[in-house]
Amino acid sequence: APPPAAREAEHPAGRTHPETGRKCLFVNVAHTARFKGMTEEESAPILDYLFRHQVRPEFTCRFRWRRGSVAFWDNRAAQHNPVNDYHGHRRVMRRITLAGERPR
Repeated sequence: APPPAAREAEHPAGRTHPETGRKCLFVNVAHTARFKGMTEEESAPILDYLFRHQVRPEFTCRFRWRRGSVAFWDNRAAQHNPVNDYHGHRRVMRRITLAGERPR
């Protein structure tokens, strides 16, 4: 595997959706470590606040799976947060990723 520094990417923490013009957060608890020019320790309080903010119930959609269901979302303005609540059932997923612009 490449060294950690080689796996880093830099993106804006906020972005404008290229089609709708709406502003959105572009941070993720699993992948955002710090802000540019700040240490992880300096960034932590702000990121913790943003991570808690983006999962508030009024910003979430709970999808109820049924046989034949299809779900899709725009990763430029939404986050996928899978919940392991299907004990005893097999979950089959297929993922596609479309080419797109760099976040700005």
